[in-house]
Amino acid sequence: MTRRMPTYFISHGGGPWPWLPQMRAQFRNLEASLKAMVAELPDLPKAVLVISGHWETEDFAVMSAAHPPMLYDYYGFPQETYSITYPAPGAPGDLAQRTASLLREAGLPTRLDARQGFDHGTFAPLYIMFPEANVPVYQVSMRHGYSPEEHFALGRALAPLRDEGVMIVGSGLSFHNLRMFGPAAKVPSEAFDTWLDDVLHEAPARRTQSLIEWEKAPYARVCHREEDHFVPLFAALGAAEGETATRIYHDVGLMGGVTASSYRFG
Repeated sequence: MTRRMPTYFISHGGGPWPWLPQMRAQFRNLEASLKAMVAELPDLPKAVLVISGHWETEDFAVMSAAHPPMLYDYYGFPQETYSITYPAPGAPGDLAQRTASLLREAGLPTRLDARQGFDHGTFAPLYIMFPEANVPVYQVSMRHGYSPEEHFALGRALAPLRDEGVMIVGSGLSFHNLRMFGPAAKVPSEAFDTWLDDVLHEAPARRTQSLIEWEKAPYARVCHREEDHFVPLFAALGAAEGETATRIYHDVGLMGGVTASSYRFG
């Protein structure tokens, strides 16, 4: 019998960091946490479903390619990082269609997308977690507008997949203001991270409401000028809404001043 998979919200690091030795050293704590995630799983996943802060559409799109291409959605890195490959297969069998059906049953606008490729919010952390690319990987997009309620609903709709061997990962960053990486990030990222940890340890119903109202958090719009890297949290938690949150990664002073965290639910 398949055991229920936990869900995760991860801070996924910057660009193609696993392939750049200096960046990889900077993200050594993140790397350790990603490896520990795999070690703590009840079984090898049937597939990993990623909601990445780097893919949003007008609806909720489900990646359906058998062999998804690569999407190099970063700028200013060495030329060799634009030929990286992460050759994991896409959703196995009818899993993409099963996923889309769950979303439609929940009343969410949904379509299959056979062209979308793995973005770095997916292939960078997955390379650390499953370096042999031997576990199928597929993505579900965020929806334009970033509605917290809709993305909690997305997670709730995806929840049955956890009992079918699918590992659900919301991939973003708990602090994402590219203009403030460095010492200027210290105060706002620490304050926001403290608020987030406090909220995630509230009772489930209160926790959900606090996150829906996340803009009331200290420095909310300083830490997230746009919430594309925060929204994946709503989906990951929606799929495990009544379950315990555990912080599995915490860095202070990252990239010169950033405090960042990752969480497991369940």
